[in-house]
Amino acid sequence: MNNLDKQYHNLLEDILDIGVDKMDRTGTGTLSVFGRQITHNMSDGFPLLTTKKMAFKTMMLELKWFLKGDTNIKYLVDNNCNVWNGDAYKRYKDNVESVADLVKHSPGVLQLLSKEQFINKIKTDDEFAKKWGDLGPIYGKQWRHWNTKQFESLNDGNFGYKYNDVPIDQIQNLINELKTNPDSRRLMVSAWNVGELSEMTLPPCHYGFQVYTRELSLSERFTWFGNNGGSHMHHDFIEQEMGEYNVPTRSLSLMWNQRSVDTFLGLPFNIASYGLLLELLAKEVNMIAGGLIGNLGDTHLYLNHIEQAEEQLDRIPFELPKLKLSNVDILNGEFKAELVGYRHHPKIKASLSN
Repeated sequence: MNNLDKQYHNLLEDILDIGVDKMDRTGTGTLSVFGRQITHNMSDGFPLLTTKKMAFKTMMLELKWFLKGDTNIKYLVDNNCNVWNGDAYKRYKDNVESVADLVKHSPGVLQLLSKEQFINKIKTDDEFAKKWGDLGPIYGKQWRHWNTKQFESLNDGNFGYKYNDVPIDQIQNLINELKTNPDSRRLMVSAWNVGELSEMTLPPCHYGFQVYTRELSLSERFTWFGNNGGSHMHHDFIEQEMGEYNVPTRSLSLMWNQRSVDTFLGLPFNIASYGLLLELLAKEVNMIAGGLIGNLGDTHLYLNHIEQAEEQLDRIPFELPKLKLSNVDILNGEFKAELVGYRHHPKIKASLSN
């Protein structure tokens, strides 16, 4: 059994064995534990569970959306990615409480739209999408446009200061620091903007991540070079060749922190998403993807996922797939990603709790 599926199965068993009953904001109810961790070495394969089919394309599109700094579901909907549809529709329903309000907010519409009608209108009506497709200042906004203000002295003869809005691009800053100061202990990105939580449709579940680098040994560089099409000659003969081919000299690891963990549906998605982000960052700064660590807070199974979790536990994992990346332009949220050798069990259907 590959170590990732093994850890995930152990976590499911842990929750089923000792999880406590807790109610939640959705009203579904959960079995919950607190303070768990997932670890993975990226050299062992791409961290995509094999005991059920995972929606890799959906996960990839969501990450592109985050990296673009986007917070409107139109990009996702136009690409047949539906993971945030429920949150947008809930916001729409909560804000449109009467026909009068509906007409005020959306002239020409005389009744509350069904979810299907709502999503179709997001696709076809740009003005409607602009109004109702936006989820507030969630992940992409915080990653790429964190709001802050800077003092500036008044130079017009008057005493005092003024505030200027200065957005912070945390992803750009992270890449710059990795290139110029890779041993820094401040290589972090946060999505938990306390001042804007009330404006978010859903406060971030995975609220921040930190990266860490270390120098690779000559032996590690030699192994990587050989595994990526380079020479397998003795170290002494290829050290110069490795320099000519810009072989990475550092390993990059990533640790994310998550306050709320939907273990059956959400966590496998989160593991793969941060694994992909780690690979993208490593490629952007010419490093090798190393360790992936997830620190998990309230780690729960919804009560309507118990049977599905037990079904998954009966399955025997396959080997993990490999990942091939190309055309990486992380700051524009563009890249191509391909899985190689992804063997998996069938999908297990489960209801999403919103």
